[in-house]
Amino acid sequence: MNYLPSYARLFVWLVMSFVCFETNAIAGNQVLVIGIDGLRPDALAAAKTPNLDSLIQNGSFSETTQIQGKRYQDSDTISGPGWSSILTGVWADKHGVQDNSFAGKQYEDFPHYFVRIKEQFPEKQTASFIDWTPLDEHAVSGADIRRKYNPADGKDYIRTDREIATEASKVLRHEQIDAAFVYFGQVDESGHAHGFHPTVPEYIRAIETVDLHVGELQKAIRERAARTKENWLTLVSSDHGGQGTGHGSGHSTPEILNVFLIVSGKNAVKGKLTQTTFIVDVPVTALVYLGVKIDPQWKLDGQPVGLQGTP
Repeated sequence: MNYLPSYARLFVWLVMSFVCFETNAIAGNQVLVIGIDGLRPDALAAAKTPNLDSLIQNGSFSETTQIQGKRYQDSDTISGPGWSSILTGVWADKHGVQDNSFAGKQYEDFPHYFVRIKEQFPEKQTASFIDWTPLDEHAVSGADIRRKYNPADGKDYIRTDREIATEASKVLRHEQIDAAFVYFGQVDESGHAHGFHPTVPEYIRAIETVDLHVGELQKAIRERAARTKENWLTLVSSDHGGQGTGHGSGHSTPEILNVFLIVSGKNAVKGKLTQTTFIVDVPVTALVYLGVKIDPQWKLDGQPVGLQGTP
C-alpha cells in the first residue's frame, strides 16, 4: 500500500476501520423480543406502563402495526397465525398456520427465526420462554434454552407470566444469550374474561402487571450490558388486538387488526415510525440487527424497521 498517495492510503484506512467497526458492532449485538398477547395500542396508552414507555422513549414506535399483510388476509385473526408470523417473518399462506389448531404448519420451509440465526452463527445462543403451550410445542425450534410453562386449566397466566419473568431475567442476567423470545399471556386471558378495551379495569391491570415483568427483563439486560459491554435491542409487539371479549374473524375490525411495535436501543431510530409496519417485520428486524444475511430463498415477507441505517 506504500505506493499509494497519502490521501489514498488515508481513504483506504478509513474504509477498513469502518468495516471493522461495523463487524465488531454486529458481533456484539443481542436481541430480546417480547411478545404480549392480545394488547391493544389504545389500552397500552391508557395504562400506567413506565417500563414500556421508557422503551418507546429510547427507540421507535408504531401504534398501527398490522397483523395481516396486503398480499394475504385469509387466516383467522387469532394467536396461532399471529405468533407464527411474528416468529417466522412470513404470512400464513407460507407458514401454513390458519388457526389455533396449527394444522398445515410449514415450519420446515419457513422456520422460527432462531433457526436462521443458528444457520449462519451456530455459536450464538438462543432462549425461548412461553406459557401458551401450543406455541411452544408447535413453533419453537433452534432454541438452546427452551422453557415451557403450563397455566392451570389454561387460565393461570398471572402465575406463569410471573415465573417467566423471574426465570428469563435470571437467564438474561447470567447466561450467554444472543437472542431471546419472551411471551406473556395474561393480557389476552384478561381480555377474554373481561373485555378488550381501555376502559376495562381488569384488562388495564393485566397490562400494568406485564409492564412490571418487562421492567425486570430490562433491569437484567442493563446489569448484563454494564458487565459485558453488549449492545442490546428490544422489540415488543402483539399478535392481535380485540373487541368485546374476542378477536376471531376480525378481518374488517381495526381494534383487532391494529397492534403496536416498539424497536428500542442504542441503534434504534428515535421517534414515531411513519411507514406502515407489520408483525412479520419483527423477526426480520432481529435478524438484520444480529448481522444475519437475508437469503432471498427464505421468501420473507417482513422488512427491517426502526434501525439506524435501514430504509
